[in-house]
Amino acid sequence: MGLSPNVLISSAGRRAGLLQAMRESLTSKRPGAWVGAVDSGTSAPVRFLVENFRRVPRCTDPIYGAALFEICRAEAVGLIIPTIDTELPFYARNRGEFAAAGVTVPISDEAVVAISCDKHATHEWLVANGFPTVRQASPAEALASAREWRWPLIAKPWNGSASIGVRRVESEEQLAAVAESNPDYIVQEMARGREFTINLFVNRKGKCVCAVPHWRMEVRAGEVSKGITVKDSRLMDVACRVAEALPGARGPLNMQCFLDSEGTIAIIEINARFGGGYPLAHRAGAHFTEWLIDEQEGREVGPFDAWTDDLAMLRYDEAVFTTGRAAMNP
Repeated sequence: MGLSPNVLISSAGRRAGLLQAMRESLTSKRPGAWVGAVDSGTSAPVRFLVENFRRVPRCTDPIYGAALFEICRAEAVGLIIPTIDTELPFYARNRGEFAAAGVTVPISDEAVVAISCDKHATHEWLVANGFPTVRQASPAEALASAREWRWPLIAKPWNGSASIGVRRVESEEQLAAVAESNPDYIVQEMARGREFTINLFVNRKGKCVCAVPHWRMEVRAGEVSKGITVKDSRLMDVACRVAEALPGARGPLNMQCFLDSEGTIAIIEINARFGGGYPLAHRAGAHFTEWLIDEQEGREVGPFDAWTDDLAMLRYDEAVFTTGRAAMNP
């Protein structure tokens, strides 16, 4: 049986930049193949930008897997790109079953997904492996030792993303309120310096072949709206060491950290998926989407650092226009 040529972006939502990058790579590598999308919603903007869109149940629904396997079989899909944290456990758990059906899912092992999707686990893993991070505790623990902390603090959900639920805590009274209303939150000391996202690609042999840091100049709804690539060897080195130390990292990942004026790095987050700012790395020349196709076709992906330094991405809003009926119907 030949290689199924088409690609699906899962939980596609608003990931138009990732769609464009994947489409460019597929066109250059595999003319005639298409990039499609699945999403549980009817009004996902990417729905109206792809050649083939299929609505599916939520990724937590028991029939989600059966729906995806049927789409892959019927539409000759050979590559699925996960995009959101909540679906990563499903794909990591079923990666082997997809592979047996001829479908590649470029995702890390379940252990990596478990670390990345739980901020308690992320912090514990970073500390246990000697990587620089911020002080972290539960709200109750932080309140009990409040005078030992460097204020202000950041409180956030243990499993959050896109900055949803993040709160700045200025006083013990505010911290006590968090401890009462959201006891399962985590509390962190605020990292100092500039915030960076580092887009990473780990090949099938577990080697981190590329690390592209960008300074998060401006962030909106948890996603970078203005960013600049920064070829800083300190950031690139620590990111690759993190990726290769993770127990089974594969494919695209990203890491968020801070770098202060003294060169101190503090890692605050690891994500086992494409980051929202990946289009900047892609435009800089780090074509992760192309490398996924190379690996699917059996070619080895080697080290790459010839991406463009000091490239700025300044995002602005675009819109998809359709009928209300089309936006509301399956």
